[in-house]
Amino acid sequence: MHASQVMTRPVVTVPADATVYAAADILLGARISAAPVVDADGRMVGIVSEADLMNRPESGTVPAKSWLQRLLADEARVARDYVRSHSHHVADVMTRKVVTADERTPLQDIAVLMQRNGIKRVPVVRDGKVIGIVSRANLLQGLLAREPYPATSLPGDDEVRTEVSRALDSYRWANGVSNVVVDSGVVSLWGHVHSPAAKEAIRVAAENVAGVRRVMNNVVVMPGPGDGGI
Repeated sequence: MHASQVMTRPVVTVPADATVYAAADILLGARISAAPVVDADGRMVGIVSEADLMNRPESGTVPAKSWLQRLLADEARVARDYVRSHSHHVADVMTRKVVTADERTPLQDIAVLMQRNGIKRVPVVRDGKVIGIVSRANLLQGLLAREPYPATSLPGDDEVRTEVSRALDSYRWANGVSNVVVDSGVVSLWGHVHSPAAKEAIRVAAENVAGVRRVMNNVVVMPGPGDGGI
């Protein structure tokens, strides 16, 4: 699946010339935690989030610094922090370096971007303009949309056995499976592996085969060196 298939649209945006108070009102009114900031031509110039607006002198939420922090703080850093917490303009407090994607970006890549950058949403951009936004919730919605449902015409037991065996043959950790028996869609597995993780992976691989109703995992985990084995 791609970004265009799950992204939220239209996107709530904040004008670049808005005040921090207007931005807070937009976020609260739309019940969202962040929004792209756009210029007069509709091009994205940044993103503003609740985190950018939460430390304000008006609400008494600017964190106090210890004397040691004040002593060691770089003057330029102190000045930048002051601007971010005291400016009334969104352009001064927003995040300018925004991680974005295009509409054909696979969801797998978007998930990697979120994890790598510690972010919760990725704007989808076309020609510099925001056309959608993919959040963590959108990724979960994409997962649910791909949830497998029982087929109207299930494969027979012989076909299921063939497909389970073929699936297990693809993985080195499953080469200890010695037999697969299928009865009315219930798959029974026998064999030996060297770790509980391999046994669980074998179960999951079998469950992902179409037509499998349940898996009876009789695979035995062999004791390793020092486990008391012979």
